[in-house]
Amino acid sequence: MTTTSSRFFDEVAKLMTNAAGAAQGVRKEVDTLVKTQVERVLGELNVVQREEFDAVLAMAQKAREENEALSRRVAELEAELTAAPATRKLTPKKTTRKPAKKA
Repeated sequence: MTTTSSRFFDEVAKLMTNAAGAAQGVRKEVDTLVKTQVERVLGELNVVQREEFDAVLAMAQKAREENEALSRRVAELEAELTAAPATRKLTPKKTTRKPAKKA
């Protein structure tokens, strides 16, 4: 009787192993199907991909930093202009005239 019950348990173990393998295969197939469907839906919704979002975010940050630097530079130049207007002499530009051509 021990050989019969041992054989029975061996068969049950094989059956469980095969069922577990089949379940893993089904799980992988379902994962692939779900991923495909999610990508399709997101594609139809025109959702931005993470890489594109990060690239635009980096560009915006760089533009913001450049804008701040330019604002500081303009403020410095304006401060220089208002700080010493009396010490600077404004001289009119000399205009150079070309001699008239004789006809």
